[in-house]
Amino acid sequence: MARITVEDCLRQVENRFALVILGAMRAKQLLKGSRPLVHAPDNREIVKALREIAAGKVNFKESPRN
Repeated sequence: MARITVEDCLRQVENRFALVILGAMRAKQLLKGSRPLVHAPDNREIVKALREIAAGKVNFKESPRN
């Protein structure tokens, strides 16, 4: 598989800070047993999380504003 880059992920997330938060949240979910959304059997959870973000399969849940 090709390398995943920050630039690949930033096409889906608005900035680097949001990318760090989203990547960490998704990696923790994967570590706790969530099913991966991309096929990457030899990758660690953080790399799987970044691949999912770059593929547009993971994003922040929008919360309503008051």
